[in-house]
Amino acid sequence: MITLRNVVLRRGTKVVLDDASVVLQPGEKVGLVGRNGAGKSSLFALLTDRLHSDKGDVEIPRHWALAEVAQHMPETDMPATEFVLEGDIRLMAARQALADAEAADDGHAIADAYAQLMDAGSLDAPARAQALLMGLGFKGTQVDAPVNSFSGGWRMRLQLARALMCPSDLMLLDEPTNHLDLDALVWLEAWLQRYEGTLIVISHDREFLDAITKVTLHLDDAKLHRYGGNYTAFESMRAERMLQQQQAFDKQQERMAHLQKFIDRFKAKASKAKQAQSRVKALERMEKLAPVLTASDFSFEFREPLNLPNPMLMFDTVSVGYDTSEGEKVIVRGIDRSVLAGQRFGILGANGQGKSTFVKTVARMQRALGGTITEGKGLSIGYFAQQEMDVLRPDEGPLMHMIRLAKEVSPGAREQELRDFLGQFRFVGDMVNQEVGSLSGGEKARLVLAMLVWQRPNLLLLDEPTNHLDLQTREALSMALNEFEGTVMLVSHDRALLREVCDEFWLVADGKLAPFDGDLDDYQRWLLEQSKEAAKLAKEEAKQALRAARSGSGSASASSAAATPAPAATPVAVMPTPAPAPVKREERKLTGQQRQKLNEQTRPLRKEMEQIDARMKAWTEERAALEAQLSAAGQSPAQIAEAGKRLKAIGDEVEEAEMRWLELSEQVDAIMSTG
Repeated sequence: MITLRNVVLRRGTKVVLDDASVVLQPGEKVGLVGRNGAGKSSLFALLTDRLHSDKGDVEIPRHWALAEVAQHMPETDMPATEFVLEGDIRLMAARQALADAEAADDGHAIADAYAQLMDAGSLDAPARAQALLMGLGFKGTQVDAPVNSFSGGWRMRLQLARALMCPSDLMLLDEPTNHLDLDALVWLEAWLQRYEGTLIVISHDREFLDAITKVTLHLDDAKLHRYGGNYTAFESMRAERMLQQQQAFDKQQERMAHLQKFIDRFKAKASKAKQAQSRVKALERMEKLAPVLTASDFSFEFREPLNLPNPMLMFDTVSVGYDTSEGEKVIVRGIDRSVLAGQRFGILGANGQGKSTFVKTVARMQRALGGTITEGKGLSIGYFAQQEMDVLRPDEGPLMHMIRLAKEVSPGAREQELRDFLGQFRFVGDMVNQEVGSLSGGEKARLVLAMLVWQRPNLLLLDEPTNHLDLQTREALSMALNEFEGTVMLVSHDRALLREVCDEFWLVADGKLAPFDGDLDDYQRWLLEQSKEAAKLAKEEAKQALRAARSGSGSASASSAAATPAPAATPVAVMPTPAPAPVKREERKLTGQQRQKLNEQTRPLRKEMEQIDARMKAWTEERAALEAQLSAAGQSPAQIAEAGKRLKAIGDEVEEAEMRWLELSEQVDAIMSTG
């Protein structure tokens, strides 16, 4: 277990932890939360021995293997798969042992090294590494590309894959979702849910925390408070705790005022002097409770647009993409849609399908490669770029950005007015002149939001606006968007924001953009189905490759296979299978008897699922008949009422059946995963 006992940690003059104590049990999944600057990353540094406590004890089992995401950007020509493989420290140790044994020509040591390689899963290690890469959004053509060929965000995904590759007892993840799209985020959630070690994760994505964690550590005012439950449970328990603290404080204030009133009234009277003196002592001995202090709320709102053209945009067989040295590269083609005033779209799709390219084209950041985009008269676009520096200048301060913007949209604005406006977004004092390049990610994001608000747009294009925002600012953004009178197009992996803001979704996939008929839960189910289909295809391709290899010139020698692992079949984003610790060969092999046993265990569950499917089909047919009846002429009020009641009953039955089907599906998956 992990134990912090009366720990004091200082960073310069700032006290990060003050007499903090907490115990975390093996296998617990913990969300570490707290405002920006509270010291969460410093606590991670303490757990990894990069920092040492000024007082108190930090105890972590010595034999525990640690995995974390390195924060530096790797600079290497190493292929991506090999870079990720190096995260498996046991595999790397086995490879080194083999190299040393061969150099020493020690037959016994060579045999031991081969045994270590087998226990470390060397034969399927490349396939596991590539599955991680594909799950995190890399394409099949990228898994062996040089690390240096990727942008900064993609290199951070490589670092994340490298951490997941490491067999570990303790995993520390600091904002792992910042550089992920929704597809990769869903995959990562599934992977972490099956991780068997102890997990501590820092995140500002409440749905991610709710899905992964069962314990919440709150770092506040240099104190650590443990709550049993995910983030939503933590919020509820903390609100109750704060209410109780405030009630105790108010009650104590009343008691103290009563004592002081008695003292002031009777301290001069000889007959009451003794009683007054005892109350003075009681007041002095009383342990003073502090009032409940919370971080100042942050809120803002988008100003009312000057006009609302309708329609705002019309797309006529539009193609979007980008120019390359070899010519035009079309990603999405044949877009025929219209955008009306007040609509709120969430744009879904896997990484690389063209979501950001589409948004950039609408934002006039790049030209359409075909078709016609017709803009409504008076259209005013506010664009939040996924990379904030696309719209910011690193050598200028926030005030200079606002002065330049004001010259374009409101020439009459005074400098003091701009300073006051920036103050609403927490840019105060000298911060208004601090170079943007030196600001934190959250501060840059707030500056972009401030610039959007000042422009008074009627169409907001937001491409991953929450990447660097804390939970408080995310909630403020959600409220502001819900009150915004214009149109919103949102690309985000923050499901809470998508659920709260968007009324409908567009899906970018297979070179097309079309409405998605469903909500986010339907989209996640669709992603899982796509992943299962891809996994089946991958297995079939692997079998075919194995048959071809066996019918060829024969297998390579064990020595060459260990020293130079054979390339895996074309990888796909299969369902995640984390392996916190390597297992023996016989444990990885599922026998026919085991499969039969698992099938017998799941047979009743599968049968009930089939029965539910049959009932669902019958309900669907009945619902269609009732709807046709209601739309037909000549129905009496009694018939209409009866049909309406039955439709309501069917809706309730369908909802209950769907919940039961999901429960059964989870039970089947749990049983099969134990095999």
